[in-house]
Amino acid sequence: MKIEANISIEYTNSKYSEIAYRSLEVDNKGFVESKIEKNKIDYKIKSESLGSFLATADDLIASEILIEDVLKNINKNKNK
Repeated sequence: MKIEANISIEYTNSKYSEIAYRSLEVDNKGFVESKIEKNKIDYKIKSESLGSFLATADDLIASEILIEDVLKNINKNKNK
């Protein structure tokens, strides 16, 4: 069985998308294909097993949530 999914995440600006892309690219190599364009990152996940697919998707989403929290804190501290 082959499982594929595309996930797109759009940031408020290209600076934040670049931060997220660079932060996650090292961990994603070999598991997730990613492409950045302006303020958007497109991810492509491919797997031969459902378990591996779900683990990869879960890791990607958890990492993106962490990046989002970091970016929010950057904004909060910038506005003080």
